[in-house]
Amino acid sequence: MGLGCWAIGGVWQWDSEPGGWGEVDDAESVRAIRVALDLGINFFDTAANYGTGHSERVLGKALRGLRDQAVIATKFGFSVNETRKRATRFSCPSEVIENARHSCEQSLRRLGTDYIDLYLLHVFDFPAEPAAALREILEAMVGEGKIRAYGWSTDSVELAKVFAEGVHCAAIEHDLNVVLDAPDLLTLCRLNGLASVNRSPLARGALTGKYRANSVFSDDDVRHSARSAHTYFTPVLDRLDAIRELLTSRGRTLAQGCLAWIWARSPITVPIPGFRTVAQVEENAGAMHFGPLAPEEMDTIETLLGR
Repeated sequence: MGLGCWAIGGVWQWDSEPGGWGEVDDAESVRAIRVALDLGINFFDTAANYGTGHSERVLGKALRGLRDQAVIATKFGFSVNETRKRATRFSCPSEVIENARHSCEQSLRRLGTDYIDLYLLHVFDFPAEPAAALREILEAMVGEGKIRAYGWSTDSVELAKVFAEGVHCAAIEHDLNVVLDAPDLLTLCRLNGLASVNRSPLARGALTGKYRANSVFSDDDVRHSARSAHTYFTPVLDRLDAIRELLTSRGRTLAQGCLAWIWARSPITVPIPGFRTVAQVEENAGAMHFGPLAPEEMDTIETLLGR
């Protein structure tokens, strides 16, 4: 299991929309990352976008002197303005390609490291033809020692196939949780020997049991957006009651049960639940003590969800 470092980036803007999860306490973030290491979690997923570099800086600070104990994934592909706290799309695919090396150097600087374990393209809908050219640049960067492997954060099977052809492509990052399954992407990863890194394993908090359909988020929280409501909260909350009792059986919290479902779904999955506090990290890490759901529990969930 890993940890997603989006929420510790603080307040920032994606174009004119909120891109972060509200205000954060950097000292608490650092403590949480170090607690994660102590509890056996060593994979951390961040991005240049997250807080327009702030998440990378906090992660780098937390891992100072501990770099050899951690596996770091970060993402690139957007224009990041640290001063204005704003991230935007580049005007065309060629700009993403031209800026790939510079983006990597910036992330290395913010993280305080001389290599990135997993470098992920963050543009989920980047066109296939220029993606093949970008893949070759990433292969070259592996040879130069700047990155050890690369992948793509996308929910498109067809686009993921382009990177999967690369020798040093190691992972596809995509949405996956108990309500929003991704069978085709899991198959692609399995057939190509790739890790399936799972964003939104708790559906932006909808699968923690802390929120209801009428929950209100602050204007600087990405969950305030219509996309969060339509993609995560509404479909998840509409179906959660049907499976809540099973997921929380045998002493698991709801979040722990949802992580257990992902591990049972496929042996190649790496869920990356987000966090902002030590308590959240401790709860997520506690899921490892329970392990994956049993096959019969998985079958019952499929029946309850009508899949």
